[in-house]
Amino acid sequence: MLMPKRVKHRKQFRGSMAGKASRGNTLAHGEYGIVALEPAWIKSNQIEAARVAMTRFTKRGGKVWIKIFPDKPVTTKPAETRMGSGKGTLEYWVAVVKPGRVMFEIAGIPEETAREALRLAAHKLPVKCKIVSRADLEGGENSENK
Repeated sequence: MLMPKRVKHRKQFRGSMAGKASRGNTLAHGEYGIVALEPAWIKSNQIEAARVAMTRFTKRGGKVWIKIFPDKPVTTKPAETRMGSGKGTLEYWVAVVKPGRVMFEIAGIPEETAREALRLAAHKLPVKCKIVSRADLEGGENSENK
């Protein structure tokens, strides 16, 4: 499971997920990728499940890049606990994903295989996703946003 090796502060505020992704919204390495269409917190085990789904389908061919990292700690208080007495204990780590963020990239395999692998990975994630190719992002989507 992905998580930081060490952090400056053990617990964090919840923060906001307003706006679109200003970074990580282009394909940096691969030919095809999954783009988030809505904001969400993605847990480290969901990222791992998506990665496993992709690598299993491609039979470990090609190369997969994970472009998000769960660096935000999420705390919860035990059930049936009264209010007060401090913040809860750390339960899991999340990656904050905004719309437009490229979450996974894949290269080195045929287009049909890549699209199917990304489709299977998208089913493991709690957000609506879109599968994009390098041609899609260079030609249509980025020129509209500028």
